[in-house]
Amino acid sequence: MLPPAIRRMRQHFFPALVLSLLIALTLGCGSGSAHTEPAQTAFPAATVPLTKLSSDPYTNSTSQHATEVEPDTFAFGSTIVTAFQVGRIHGGGASDIGFATSTDAGTTWNSGFLPGITTFQDGGTFTAASDASVAYDAAHGMWLIASLGLNPPGPAKVLVTRSPDAINWGNPITVTTTGDADKNWIVCDNTSTSQFYGHCYIEWDDVNSGDLVKMNTSADGGLTWGSALSTADGAHGIGGQPLVQPTGKVIVPITGGVFGSMLAFSSNDGGANWSSTVTVSSITDHTEAGGLRSGPLPSAEIDANGTVYVVWADCRFRTNCSLNDLVLSTSADGVTWTKPARIPIDPTTSTVDHFIPGVAVDPATSGSSAHLTLTYYYYLVSNCGTVCQMGVAFVSSQDGGQTWVAPVELAGPMSTSWLPNTFSGLMVADYISTSYVNGNAFAIFAVAKAPSGSTLDEAMYTTTSPLAAAVAAHFSSRNERPVPNAKSDHGSAKFYDLDHEHPIPPKKKSLRRSARR
Repeated sequence: MLPPAIRRMRQHFFPALVLSLLIALTLGCGSGSAHTEPAQTAFPAATVPLTKLSSDPYTNSTSQHATEVEPDTFAFGSTIVTAFQVGRIHGGGASDIGFATSTDAGTTWNSGFLPGITTFQDGGTFTAASDASVAYDAAHGMWLIASLGLNPPGPAKVLVTRSPDAINWGNPITVTTTGDADKNWIVCDNTSTSQFYGHCYIEWDDVNSGDLVKMNTSADGGLTWGSALSTADGAHGIGGQPLVQPTGKVIVPITGGVFGSMLAFSSNDGGANWSSTVTVSSITDHTEAGGLRSGPLPSAEIDANGTVYVVWADCRFRTNCSLNDLVLSTSADGVTWTKPARIPIDPTTSTVDHFIPGVAVDPATSGSSAHLTLTYYYYLVSNCGTVCQMGVAFVSSQDGGQTWVAPVELAGPMSTSWLPNTFSGLMVADYISTSYVNGNAFAIFAVAKAPSGSTLDEAMYTTTSPLAAAVAAHFSSRNERPVPNAKSDHGSAKFYDLDHEHPIPPKKKSLRRSARR
């Protein structure tokens, strides 16, 4: 008799050929690990019930309505908070930052829009808002949402909005006084035995200085912030995600330069000083088809013992860099990192392209027993032309990322033609997010549906119940090796920022060649 999980898979998820492989793996391997995972040959039916968290209510002419993109999440206790862009603007940012909060571990949700940021909500002064990131400061009992306030062509400012209950939010506090900020991210030290308990940290990059990395620190619940500090080696990068170990050490994985490598830096003194960067890995990435906006930004989380997990999109395991897998590297100290391992969602012979990951680690677990859940977008066929069909799925691991179960579909297929446009492509997100609350994983992600005339339909969703793996068989990539001499399938980046507002100047040598022509 087949195991119950496989019987459910037969009914809902996989075609007969794939099911036969799953049965063979499960019956043949028992609770052990298989080294070959099933190929995905069609978009599975998305049978997981979803809850719509929010939708775009704005009508300003500068935005593409109705759209919501790019969520972050954070959970503490039984509360989980997400924040995201609402009413995406082609030239950068959105009408406002939206939020949704559950105080009962994902059972019910309240949603709204942050006050005082933009001119479209409660008397703000900025024309757009962007890059929402969520944290909780346990020492001061304060929820924090960091965002960007935009007034082009003036510089973008990092803002922090505070709330004691994650439902009623105050007006924003300005963090940065210099520079033109991009891709901010916030975290707080919530370990009561840490000497820096109650310190909160924001990472951002100054695009006017070629993505010079900056860090600001607060010790009073986000009311005031110290001066912006650079790393010891004056690193340049984008998309850093700071994390705090139980000792109080802060580790910041970040994409270095213009997407050429994954770096990390740290602070052992509560943000008074920041180390030089170390290299986690080179990045070898594929450009998604369909005009999609995506890039190899890190998604980073930390377990109970302080091990850092970093996931990004990478094509090093695919011949001719034909599509992206999602790869994982870990570190116990932020200095020494494991070689990137492919997350075995599909075999290396598949056509599936994976991108925009959002990884979560259960903060009550660690090491070889750490629980991980990874949500991501994907194309069933990487070479899908100018209009592509896209899905959202998740995989999970119960052993610190050594083995993974088969993917479960959350939503899709959705057409890239249903997405809002930006300078750098059609958009669901530069990042998405997954968090554990009371041992259960919840992902927040944008789902697009067919437009009604010129009005789009892209909103924030989560699963009605926690994410649950649907199959017992485990899959591993431990014996896989990258393709020799793997290279990205695109040239150097032409912009410092993902909204394509800050072009990288051409090299002088190139200018001389152009002049001769």
